Amino acid sequence: MKRRDFFRFVSLTGAGLALNPVVKAAETSPLFGADDKPATNIKDATAIPRVKESMPGLYPGRVVRVTNPASVVEGVPSSDAAYSMLKESMLKLTGEKNLKKAWRKFVSPKDIVGLKVNPVAGKTLSTSHAVTGAVIRQLEEAGIPKANIVIWDRREMQLHEVGYTKDNYPGITITGTECMDEKGSFYNAEGKLYSEERVDKNQFFFADVEGVHDDYTIPYMVNGGKYSYFTKIATEKVTKIINIPILKNAGPTTTLCLKNLAFGAITNTSRLHGKLWHETCAYVCAFPPIRDKVVLNIADGLIGCFDGGPGAKPQFICNYNTLLVGTDPVAVDRVGHDIIIKKRIAEGIQKEDNPKASRFIDMAAELGLGIGDRTKIELYEIG
Repeated sequence: MKRRDFFRFVSLTGAGLALNPVVKAAETSPLFGADDKPATNIKDATAIPRVKESMPGLYPGRVVRVTNPASVVEGVPSSDAAYSMLKESMLKLTGEKNLKKAWRKFVSPKDIVGLKVNPVAGKTLSTSHAVTGAVIRQLEEAGIPKANIVIWDRREMQLHEVGYTKDNYPGITITGTECMDEKGSFYNAEGKLYSEERVDKNQFFFADVEGVHDDYTIPYMVNGGKYSYFTKIATEKVTKIINIPILKNAGPTTTLCLKNLAFGAITNTSRLHGKLWHETCAYVCAFPPIRDKVVLNIADGLIGCFDGGPGAKPQFICNYNTLLVGTDPVAVDRVGHDIIIKKRIAEGIQKEDNPKASRFIDMAAELGLGIGDRTKIELYEIG
């Protein structure tokens, strides 16, 4: 089978199926890390001056957790409940009494607002349309036009598979770094990946680990070598980012805000799942396209998982009935981590938390991206 025909076949049978090797790599990677750490260019990131909007944002260490047992009805997240929960979160986080004023603390009608969702696990466990829809509705009510809203992730085809389409979100841009044409090919007439035009080779995360990819995986990695390039969605297209991850695990650790941003914003990531998983989650978020543009984190915990992640295994999916909201991704990740680990212990999967499983949170805190110390986190619980 010719290469283009093969990838067309992949697109027709589902990008999720094609990505199984990548998901498996994440599931089996040594997340407790190794002692011999490859060199990176993290010092380049920390040398760049911060701006007013830089992480951890307006409310360092503050997290709002809203819980509503009625937020999932017969296995489907409730749009009405999600809207109400998000409204309560925004008002509590900001101290405002007016919802429009609360949102205007983070975005304005002049901004191009990127909603970073997570469709990796397919329809079974993706950022819910209930939560995404609530965010869009409240942005519109705050005066942000639909034309200024972008729903994005690394893989455009995965967004489409889970329902993030123009038909479902009229007037809103749906885009990804890795993409296909209408015929299901990753390559243009010159044999070049369409995705290459969507990455910014002037902004990158370097790690002294070689990425080697075959014809099967290169469309999902974009490039090999020791450089991971940032998507132009983050470097050029959007001016503000609202991060909407899922409350879920990845082996013995958890993946919420930092992981959704870091592995979703760069290319050539499979090489980073081994010795540098924790470092990548923290370090990539220290670069300006992420550090200076993410103004809000809304962790979707209406439905999540406690084992089997980052994929979606039905026996481990549960209703947390929760939203976690904050400007500080490190604090949100710490609170979310504790929720998931508590569930894993209750289910008999592990006996206690292993501090090594959340090293990425500590690393991000050391980089000044937020508050990871539980005793310094200001947690407001509603419901």
